[in-house]
Formats: sequence, structure tokens, C-alpha cells
Amino acid sequence: MRRIYNSGALHRDDEEPQAPTERGAQPQAARSIDGQTWSDLLIPTWLRYRAVSVDIEVPQTSYPAGTEVPFVVTMQNALPVPITLPTDSPRPWTWYVDGVPEASHVDSVPSEDGSLRFDRGERKQFRRRWDRMFRVSDDEWEPASAGEYTISAGLSVANAGERGLYSETTVSISER
Repeated sequence: MRRIYNSGALHRDDEEPQAPTERGAQPQAARSIDGQTWSDLLIPTWLRYRAVSVDIEVPQTSYPAGTEVPFVVTMQNALPVPITLPTDSPRPWTWYVDGVPEASHVDSVPSEDGSLRFDRGERKQFRRRWDRMFRVSDDEWEPASAGEYTISAGLSVANAGERGLYSETTVSISER
């Protein structure tokens, strides 16, 4: 092939309509394929939900009074392709203390739809802290009494628990 190009046997001219042009003779780079869009079109929503796991962990199960409770929420896409999960809120996930979202009795989550994107095999980790307070109004917080509390996290989708997109753990708060 190289001989043909070097010999001049193949005439190239951008001006002449019958001769191949320089631009048309060069191989084009592979066109970028938006894998996210293709996987969203090819993979059903129920399978995308099933591919994601949610887990919550705390470093210890017992905390003395006056200390914050740190926790880590981990979400992972088990599929080798990127996916997008449709959610019921622009906030794709939230955490709860005894079923109270973000330990707040004041509703602050908008009711618009949103989405959560995962790259292929991606693992997302979020670190949060519960300061052992419950929000009862816009500017009023009450401390949590001693006892056991369930800290949980889940995606903002309908029936997150049934779909496996919800996890919880129990911590105990002592008086001292």
C-alpha cells in the first residue's frame, strides 16, 4: 500500500471532483458513542435498580452522650456498563434516623424528579454525621435521648426497601 501512495499513482486533489480528497482518504477516528444513553435504552429500569446495592456502616455500635455518630453510605453499580437510575427527587438519596429523613421533622425535599448516574462498576461513598439532634421546626432542634436508634439510607425511589436500595444499622446512645 505504501508504494502506491509514494509512487504518485494515486492522484489526490481537493479541487477535482473525481479524484479522492485528502480529507476523505484519511481514516476518521472512532466516533464517540454515548454509552450512558445506549445502556439506558437497552437495559430495563428494573434491571438497573437491581444492579445497584446500598450499604450503611458505622465505626461502632455504641456512642456516649455528647458525641456525633459518623456513618458511611456506599452505593455500587454491579454492571459493567454505565447506568442512570430515575429518582423521585432531585436529591437522589437520603438518610434517616428512626424513619425521620435527615433527622428533621421539617420537609425540605423537593417533589421533582431527578436521577443518579453510575459509571460502569462505580462505587460511590458518602460520609455523614448525625449530631444526635432532631429538627422540629425551621430553627429549633431537640437533642435525642439515650436509647437505641436506627440509622438508615436509601435511594429516593418508590419502594426502595423492597428493591434492595435501602440499608439500615442500629446504634445505641448511652447517657454518659
